[in-house]
Amino acid sequence: MRLLIFGGTTEGRVLAARAAECGAACTVSVATPLGAEELSDIPGLHILVGRKDADEIAALCAGFDLCVDATHPYAVEATANIRAGCAAAGIPLKRLLRAESRTEGAVFVPDCAAAARLLSEKEGNILLTTGAKELPAFAGLARERLFARVLPTHAGIDACEALGLPHSHIIAMQGPFSQQMNEAMLRQYHIAWLVTKDGGAPGGFAEKQAAAQSAGAALVLIGRPPETGETMEEILALFPSMPLS
Repeated sequence: MRLLIFGGTTEGRVLAARAAECGAACTVSVATPLGAEELSDIPGLHILVGRKDADEIAALCAGFDLCVDATHPYAVEATANIRAGCAAAGIPLKRLLRAESRTEGAVFVPDCAAAARLLSEKEGNILLTTGAKELPAFAGLARERLFARVLPTHAGIDACEALGLPHSHIIAMQGPFSQQMNEAMLRQYHIAWLVTKDGGAPGGFAEKQAAAQSAGAALVLIGRPPETGETMEEILALFPSMPLS
């Protein structure tokens, strides 16, 4: 089988490793060099780096038997482009879903703009863990209140600087993090509001949730976009010789 995976996520790495193990000719497309770095220890993969629009994806799909969209649950634009590109190329597509978390006690908002509006009416420091691309939504809030945890990349740091954050308010680290590490950050910066997405178990959501509860910070949760697809087990079932554990 000639398999094309759009990844950069934990699930994408697992699927690529398993597919390569069972003999699939596997190409993985990731958005950033950091995504490629995470795949570097898996033998037999062909790795492509860079974001692609629908036309580029359609051209890339030629010659593959199957495409799997294993991008992040909140990567709405990427998923739309993958769907359109595969449809144009006539290539079968599977969407790999990430299980949702138990989110009791969180303050739900539909998007980052809504989170910013909510927080504009509240007091206290804010830790943003929604990703560098979402930072502009919080431009209307006082910079002395904002702390951002982003990936340790030029793009992440640049986004923080573009928002006007003091460098002492930039936490450039790659997660996921333990409950203890999350809690230490919340206490260190006197965080009253932790803004996050439901990244599920691979994104360390439960550890964020427990840390917020322990440190007395309110959890502001950006709602997941609705979608349909298959679980990891269902995708792996396409490879009969591949063990599921």
